[in-house]
Amino acid sequence: MTPDEKPGSRASGSSAAGNRIDADRSSSAQRSAGGGGRRAPGAPPQTPNDDNRRQETGRRVWHFVAYIVVALIALYLFQQYLIGPMAAPSNPLEYSEFKAAVTAGQIRKAVIGENQITGTMADPRSTTGGTIDFRTSYQTGGDEDLVATLQAAGVTYSFSKPASPIGGILISLLPFLIIGVVWYFLYRRMARAAGGGVGGIFGVGKSKATKVEPEKVGITFKDVGGADEAIAELREIIQFLETPEQFARLGGRIPKGVLLVGPPGTGKTLLAKATAGEAGVPFFESSGSEFVEMFVGVGAARVRDLFEQARKTAPAIVFIDEIDAIGQSRGAGLGLSGANDEREQTLNQLLAEIDGFSTDASRPVIIMAATNRPEVLDQALLRAGRFDRQVEVGNPDLIGRVQILTIHSKGIKLARDFDLERAARITPGFSGADLANAMNEAALLAARRHAKAVTIKDFEAAMERVVAGLEKKSRVMNDSERRTVAYHESGHALVASLVPHADPVAKISIIPRARGALGYTLQMPTEDRYILTEDELSARIAVMLGGRAAEVTVMGTISTGAGDDIQKATELARRMITEFGMSEKLGSVRYAGQQLRYLGSMVQDNSQLSPRTQEIIDSEVRSLVTKQYERAQALLREHRDALDTLAAELLEHETLDGSAVQAALGRESDGSGADV
Repeated sequence: MTPDEKPGSRASGSSAAGNRIDADRSSSAQRSAGGGGRRAPGAPPQTPNDDNRRQETGRRVWHFVAYIVVALIALYLFQQYLIGPMAAPSNPLEYSEFKAAVTAGQIRKAVIGENQITGTMADPRSTTGGTIDFRTSYQTGGDEDLVATLQAAGVTYSFSKPASPIGGILISLLPFLIIGVVWYFLYRRMARAAGGGVGGIFGVGKSKATKVEPEKVGITFKDVGGADEAIAELREIIQFLETPEQFARLGGRIPKGVLLVGPPGTGKTLLAKATAGEAGVPFFESSGSEFVEMFVGVGAARVRDLFEQARKTAPAIVFIDEIDAIGQSRGAGLGLSGANDEREQTLNQLLAEIDGFSTDASRPVIIMAATNRPEVLDQALLRAGRFDRQVEVGNPDLIGRVQILTIHSKGIKLARDFDLERAARITPGFSGADLANAMNEAALLAARRHAKAVTIKDFEAAMERVVAGLEKKSRVMNDSERRTVAYHESGHALVASLVPHADPVAKISIIPRARGALGYTLQMPTEDRYILTEDELSARIAVMLGGRAAEVTVMGTISTGAGDDIQKATELARRMITEFGMSEKLGSVRYAGQQLRYLGSMVQDNSQLSPRTQEIIDSEVRSLVTKQYERAQALLREHRDALDTLAAELLEHETLDGSAVQAALGRESDGSGADV
């Protein structure tokens, strides 16, 4: 919960002061002092893992030989025990049995070969004179009376032609040749798919990075808005790529890595592409999750393949999005990650490849990465000499939002009176992706009503849709529920207008929304805020509880409608006590767990807190929330007439702007919801 959150219903308008991020002095000291991992001047460039690659190639060769041997044994057994018996005639006879059958007149036909006699004979089991095939072994020259015996018995006989020895050799070698050819083509196909034969079967070891040629990048810094400081940092990287000799002339070292950190949707990937587009170099785009598979060693193989491709096309930029998928801290750390052999092996290979990256002045290669979880990254990955630059890309300020809206409004037909600055003012805390989505939604809404151009009203409706969800006018509430919701939202709006330091009310609605809200009160800050005082945070809690206070004041009972308000008020109060030190009993001590800097979620760890301390924290949170709830009740009792008037207006019109709140209080308004 940070002060640059998107506006919305009471909850989204409520945020706590952002934590000031101090520089890690110990890390700075380490960077100043060491610079480990750098190659000594004059030393030959290192080729990482040459021994591992040779061992891997040797294992591949032995696997190939083993596959051939197994295939040959299987072929021999197949021919010996399956093909042979099926091809040979049935009823094998001993030679003595054959001679007795000739004498008995049972042999009908005989074919005399070099070592075997085959033919047909009478079937002793048949009563109809049937015949069967036979075979018997025969030694040439072993029985000189054989032919005379066959003639005397009236047997039809013939001699088979001796087989050619060359043909026999070819026939015996044919299966081996077939196996060899099939395996050769299969192995070549596997080698091509695996990126040179090392990396795994069927290409699982080949990098899945997408190579984008310079002329196809199509994005420059003109397509990026709201990130002037980050662009200034990256322009120096472009100078390294375009004229590296300018820096090498004075002994400067080309940086190896640039890490882009920031909340989701702020344009980190877009900045990386724009850097490649400005520099006019090949761009290899990949994601951290693409290196992780179920097979151990695949991720490391893909890292090797990616870096080999980058070296061949240098100068180039390698971009790994969501690098925290493989770069998480090795070991348990803060409980955010655990041991994982495959991921750690991939990370180790990545570290080795970055250290081995060639920094030749004529062929520079720079690796860029992006993450919104820098606190979970391994320290070995962040040290100087690997990711030398860390560029923070945050949510844009007012000027940045105007720039982004200008970029995303290209191609959209805007009305002549469309005020981009007003659109930027009503979207504090929006990221670049949020602004692009809101502008697109505004165009869609205008198209649905067959308008000729997009107006500021369309944009406001689109912004509300992004924040609160789609209107659900089909959800019908009974009169009692509508009255409760009307007083609930009126309570929020009046308290926001009565307490000092609260953001002015821009809109109130009792139309149900798709995200479960039966109504909402939209507050619009007049300026971007980065530091909030204790009074301002307390006022936000009072506004959150204004709906519950109105229900109790008017109807004397409570409902489930304030569940979300109570949750957010409690969370904000707990942060004030445990993070910001806004408690006299607990002092300026942090009792909260580890917070993910850009994702906003909190990893609770109460193992260091004593039961007594936890009891005091709960007591202080309850006291703070109760105090602001009673404050809201007192204000609404004092202005009961305004509460009734505003609720009646809501029941009649369903949606009101901020001026209606000021009118109910008997004040003049400048149209923005703030009193004059």
